[in-house]
Amino acid sequence: KKSAAVYDQTSLFIGSVGTLALITKITVKLHPTPELITSGVVAFDTINDAVQAVQDISYMGIPIARLEFLDEKSVEAFNAYANLSLPVKPHLLFELHSSEISANEDIKSFKSACSEYGGIDFKWSTKEEERKELWALRHKGYYAILASAPGKRAIVTDICVPQTELGKAVSETQKDIVNSGIAGPILGHVGDGNFHAILLIDPENHRELKAAKSVAAKMAKLAIRLGGTCTGEHGIGMGKIDFMADQHGHGWNVMGNIKKSLDPYNIMNPGKIIKRN
Repeated sequence: KKSAAVYDQTSLFIGSVGTLALITKITVKLHPTPELITSGVVAFDTINDAVQAVQDISYMGIPIARLEFLDEKSVEAFNAYANLSLPVKPHLLFELHSSEISANEDIKSFKSACSEYGGIDFKWSTKEEERKELWALRHKGYYAILASAPGKRAIVTDICVPQTELGKAVSETQKDIVNSGIAGPILGHVGDGNFHAILLIDPENHRELKAAKSVAAKMAKLAIRLGGTCTGEHGIGMGKIDFMADQHGHGWNVMGNIKKSLDPYNIMNPGKIIKRN
């Protein structure tokens, strides 16, 4: 219910990953189905071109519901996994939620923004079956990438940066992955500046494991340096807890005090977000 007389406890507890309380009951609000849903894909020559298009699309107010990025390595894996023939270039996968009246204009604006940065092989559909096929493929992205490296395991990490820094973040991450000597396709939800690296390693190979951890740490530090966050979705857990002080400064102490007030015996998911001591 609406109230301006209390702290926003909903956001506090939802974002606490079980470290502050146990949630036993929730009430959700359902959004109505849009009048018209359009899904599609477009390719670019470079990552920077794709990212620049994303920024323009955001500024133009186009009703984007989903906007996903695939780098070349991800596209290669998708092609092999699903027997596709997408150009081996960076791609954007998108979904627009429009009214019947505005749909054509929305598609035209989206395509125009992509064309400004060399967008090619533009395909889209409003048919439910074709749209579901596209997103089913994206949802199988992890398995497609894993299948591209038989015998390997995946260490998956994510960061989130301001959109204006997205191109730099993805490019630097790609360089770090190449220099590490391991494979690491990149994909993500670039509409909000969030992307994932799927680092492929032999878990018995200590050099590869060390390299993957080093790449993940460099990504976290890069995100913080660019004004972003060391994780946009996956969460802190224990693996990224050492980056909390750099990202939040004194704010991390404030989080610790909240934790102590609500969970004085440290029984709620101990060791996550806030260190045990």
